[in-house]
Amino acid sequence: MLPPRVAPAAAAAAPTYLAAAASTPASVWLPVPRGAGPGAVCRAAGKGKEVLSGVVFQPFEELKGELSLVPQAKDQSLARQKFVDECEAAINEQINVEYNASYAYHSLFAYFDRDNVALKGFAKFFKESSDEERDHAEKLIKYQNMRGGRVRLQSIVTPLTEFDHPEKGDALYGELPLFCRSL
Repeated sequence: MLPPRVAPAAAAAAPTYLAAAASTPASVWLPVPRGAGPGAVCRAAGKGKEVLSGVVFQPFEELKGELSLVPQAKDQSLARQKFVDECEAAINEQINVEYNASYAYHSLFAYFDRDNVALKGFAKFFKESSDEERDHAEKLIKYQNMRGGRVRLQSIVTPLTEFDHPEKGDALYGELPLFCRSL
């Protein structure tokens, strides 16, 4: 047997997506595509045509396992899931390594860009290298924040500022910080 139809006036007053009929608590308004006419009201009935009303919806009971994964402390991030503390510490260490390398490259850029040294090709290379290392650090910071970690920056080591050497020359002595970084 088909469910009873609703009068056109009642159908026009009810929204087309979902509405409950006022007649019984177990009635449901079934949506229909726009322009296809009125929807239908269905009722759940058991033996003896009684309305079934024993359905209990408890969403928090169903989600209790997932809710236990949500951190309760205010200082913890909601995005942090399966992100081990050792991984967070390693990323923070790498961020600081990248910033120190950027600072050393920037020092080399400043030295080779001076008017009495005048090695513009070297200066350009070290400027680009400094920018690249800083970009690496910024990408790691974004990743750390995306995963719910905390970025902990340390102080940057002061790099050398004079790279002139009477025997080795400027360029070879300037290569020393690059070699030390690769170790």
